[in-house]
Amino acid sequence: MIAGEQLLGPLLLARGTVDRSAAMRADADALERAWADPATRVLLVSEGQTLVSRAGGQVTAVLYGTAEAPPGERYFLGVESGVSYFAVAAPLPVPPRGDANGRVTVPMRIDETPDGRPVAAGLRQVGGLLGDRDAGLLVYAVALEAWHGTHQHCPRCGSPTEVQHGGHVRVCPRDGSQHFPRVDPAVIMLVRDADDRCLLARGPQWPAGRMSVLAGFVEPGESLEHAVVREVAEEVGIAVTRPRYLGSQPWPFPRSLMLGFFADALSTDVTLDLEEIAEARWFTREELAGALASGEVRLPPPVSIARRLIETWYGGHLAGDW
Repeated sequence: MIAGEQLLGPLLLARGTVDRSAAMRADADALERAWADPATRVLLVSEGQTLVSRAGGQVTAVLYGTAEAPPGERYFLGVESGVSYFAVAAPLPVPPRGDANGRVTVPMRIDETPDGRPVAAGLRQVGGLLGDRDAGLLVYAVALEAWHGTHQHCPRCGSPTEVQHGGHVRVCPRDGSQHFPRVDPAVIMLVRDADDRCLLARGPQWPAGRMSVLAGFVEPGESLEHAVVREVAEEVGIAVTRPRYLGSQPWPFPRSLMLGFFADALSTDVTLDLEEIAEARWFTREELAGALASGEVRLPPPVSIARRLIETWYGGHLAGDW
C-alpha cells in the first residue's frame, strides 16, 4: 500500500457494537434464558427488510420484546451491555414498501415518512442511516435469513434440516451432518492508469449513466490478488499489477463479502466482455466531477464499498448517487 491509500470515510456495512457471543450458541439453556429475559430485544427480518423509524435526523431499527415477537426462525445475534439480541424471520407487521410480493420497486425516502412511523426498509435504503449497533444487527440478520432461506434441505440426502446453535448451524436429522452459513468472497477493485485516471464501467443490466468499479467472485483455489488480476483481464481486457488491499465489508445480497483493492493498469486499451460490461471509460478527477455535475454519470450509493474506493481515489466526497 502506497502513501495516502487509506479508505476515505467509514465502510457503512462494516459497523457493529454487539458482541456475537459465540460461546452461547451451543448452550441451549443459556439461549432460552436469554429469550425469557424481559430486557432482550428482537429485530424482525423479512426478505431482507426490517422496520425502521425516524425521529428528526435519527433513524433507528424497531426492536421488540420477546413477548411481542411473532413466531418464526430465531437467530441469536449477541449481547451488548447485558442485553441479548435476537432476530426472528417473520412477516413484518406493516407491508414492505413495493409490490404485492414485498419487492421494493422504488428507493425508499425515509426522510419523507412522519416521525415515529415504522416503515419497512432494507440495507440499501437505510444501511448508511442507522447507528453502529442497528446497522450491525441488520447486516447480520439479513445475511442469516438469506442463508437459511436457501439451505432448508440437506445437500447430502435431501432431508429437511433443523436450526440449531442459535441459527448458526442447520443439522440433518437423518444423517447427522452439520451445515454452516456460507459467505462468498468477492473482490472489488478500482483500476488506475499511469496518469492516475480511474476506470469506471457499466453493467449491461444498468441504465445509461450508472457506473461503478469492477468486481467479481473469487474462484476455488484462487487468492484474492489473483482474482483481481483475472477479473479485470476478463471484463475489460486490461492487465493490472500491484493489487493493494484497502478494506472489506459484508454485502448480504445475498451472502457476499466484498474485499476492496486498488490496482495499477499496464495498458489502457479496453476490450469489453459484453456479457459482463456494456461500457467502460477512463476518467480524470476533473472529468468525473464534470460528468457528475451534468448528470451524465451517477455513482453507487455511500453504503457501498465501490463508492468508498472511488472517493478515496478522488480525494474527497462526491455527489450523484444511483
